[in-house]
Amino acid sequence: MSRTKEETLKILLRHQQHYISGQALCEQLGCSRTAIWKQINELRKEGYTIDSVQKKGYKLLAKPNKLIKEEIDLHLTTDTFGRHLIYYEEVPSTQKLAHHLAEDGAAEGTLVVADEQTDGRGRLGRAWHSPKGTGIWMSCILRPTLSLERIPQLTLIAAVSIVRAIKKISGVQCGIKWPNDILFNGKKLVGILTELQAEIESVRAVIIGMGINVNVDADAIPEALKPIATSLKMISGVRQSREQLIAAIMSEFEGLYHMYLEEGFSIIKQMWEAHALNIGQHIHARLANGDVIHGIAQGINDKGVLLLQDDQGETHHIYSADINL
Repeated sequence: MSRTKEETLKILLRHQQHYISGQALCEQLGCSRTAIWKQINELRKEGYTIDSVQKKGYKLLAKPNKLIKEEIDLHLTTDTFGRHLIYYEEVPSTQKLAHHLAEDGAAEGTLVVADEQTDGRGRLGRAWHSPKGTGIWMSCILRPTLSLERIPQLTLIAAVSIVRAIKKISGVQCGIKWPNDILFNGKKLVGILTELQAEIESVRAVIIGMGINVNVDADAIPEALKPIATSLKMISGVRQSREQLIAAIMSEFEGLYHMYLEEGFSIIKQMWEAHALNIGQHIHARLANGDVIHGIAQGINDKGVLLLQDDQGETHHIYSADINL
């Protein structure tokens, strides 16, 4: 999108409640009425419904059903997170693309967002259903100066950030299932995938992938996933603004991330436990080697490791596992 068209769209988005005159657009953009008319027509071709009334000007009436980068920009309140925003209507995987960008030196806070993923994936390489026009599929690049053992804490920070943002934008109160799922009434709403690029002793980049079922309808969820998946629209009964939610997540994530870097994990730990679904429940933890440990979840320690007390009273430190409640 050209710079003039992008700025035209931002102004129309900012003034959706009323008409803005062609003269005002000319003055704000520093261009002619003919140039404004051209940009308006280009936006109409892209699916924007824009009314024009003589002596009143232009008004945005409806938007196409796709993520709008310019609207995300309007809602952002961050210093760095999401400010370098790379948007695609379709990609195989935002996570794979973010990895390439990180290898090429992309700055911390760079955010890759797609309206659709054709090869989305979650933990352990599992497929992630990422249909067009319905969800938030994005990956954020971080460059923390942390030891390798502290990297899993970033997943917990991301989870708290998303839960807080969802509550702020939609009013829906979710819970966190250790280590990387956000649920509502036992059904999965969000998945988080944390991957890193590292050398023997140092972390070069961390990529936090987030998949959120926002406006997915019940009949659009694959049959195999219907018993275990849900969406914000299904929960709330109304469509939610994906642009506002992305901006809110970036705001929460940036704030908690810097709090963590400056003050440590203890405050984040308390926030995480306030939203945790595991604590005090009997759970099953399936380890990477196939072993299953049964017991009561006691919470997490100061490293973000799950503490699981088995039936014999022994406390196990769970670093990575599939958890079933």
